[in-house]
Amino acid sequence: MSKLPLHEADSRLKKVQRAIAGMQADACIITSSVNQYWLCGFIFDGYLFLLPEGDPILFVKRPSNIVDERVKQIRKPEQIPAMLEEAGIAIPKRILIEADQLSFSAATRLQTAFKMPEIKNVSGELRKIRSVKSEYELEQMRESAGIHSKVYKLIPSLYCEGMTDLELQIEIERQMRLHGSMGIFRSFGENMDIFMGSMLAGDNAQVASPYDYALGGAGISPLLPLGANGTILRPGTTLMVDMAGNYRPCMDDMTRTFVIGYAPDIAYKAHQVSIDIHKAILGDFKAGTLCSALYLLAEEMVKENGLEPYFMGTVQQAKFIGHGVGLEINEPPVLTPRSEEVLEPGMAFALEPKFVLPGIGAVGIENTYIVHESGFENITLCEEALVTLS
Repeated sequence: MSKLPLHEADSRLKKVQRAIAGMQADACIITSSVNQYWLCGFIFDGYLFLLPEGDPILFVKRPSNIVDERVKQIRKPEQIPAMLEEAGIAIPKRILIEADQLSFSAATRLQTAFKMPEIKNVSGELRKIRSVKSEYELEQMRESAGIHSKVYKLIPSLYCEGMTDLELQIEIERQMRLHGSMGIFRSFGENMDIFMGSMLAGDNAQVASPYDYALGGAGISPLLPLGANGTILRPGTTLMVDMAGNYRPCMDDMTRTFVIGYAPDIAYKAHQVSIDIHKAILGDFKAGTLCSALYLLAEEMVKENGLEPYFMGTVQQAKFIGHGVGLEINEPPVLTPRSEEVLEPGMAFALEPKFVLPGIGAVGIENTYIVHESGFENITLCEEALVTLS
């Protein structure tokens, strides 16, 4: 059933097993879809049980049609200890679980079933392991970015005078699906609800949102207060397009900005500063760099150009300029001023220094970069200058 190459699956399993041993645990139970997929190549409702050595066991509730010698069908987690004993496996006491993603009731149910004296969390360690990609994963990201660029190049042809941001977004979403987008993409943590991406037109870019994205927007309902809100695309304003690059399991992230007819000079200035930040970071940094150094360079360039009031928002300013990307849109590392994370070869991150200009809208670009020993590889190759929609 899995399409994951055997060498890739073995490599990933060994990394997690080393982490289990390093955390002085007896076993690890994986329940999240993203980590099940990363380790198995498919998703199921149940428990992926890992020991420090040997093959994993898949305790599966649904679906019932998985053909895999490692699968044991169950109805509830309380069955697992007895099934382990039947297989000649001692019931572990020190078990790692994904406490950042399991509900309290699900976590305590596992704790009770295994009579664990305490719960130990493996969520952060798994995200750290996944942050360094294999060439197999990086090639997926390059493929996704290539399709992403093709869709973005279609945007001027999709625009019609008098459109709203929502009307244009619908047309972009249609092209995304036709080009293989999976639709909703995966994200980690709370306050990360979103549909297929975000579009911000004019002063809607100033509207603060409860979600943990770089910029906000009012959205079309209080139920999802983020992104496009029906703003008419008027001359003299900008449209920022940050739609998902989820054309492969490992995705990319890219933002491009468009001008409706014309825009004041400050829009072009601020947009160019965003591009210049990318160029400076590409020229000055490589593997081994502290993530905070990228943020501090960007901050310095923003101050030199007198654009601090507009950097990463106005009413509510984000305190990061980038994030890792992969199976989830928001993986480690995070580019913040106080981050102690170091860029390693094989990491991929999205860099998004953006500005919000009152009365005009948001400007700036976002590219996805792969970290190499000698520098960064840009995989989101698409026009970076402000593109006019007319």
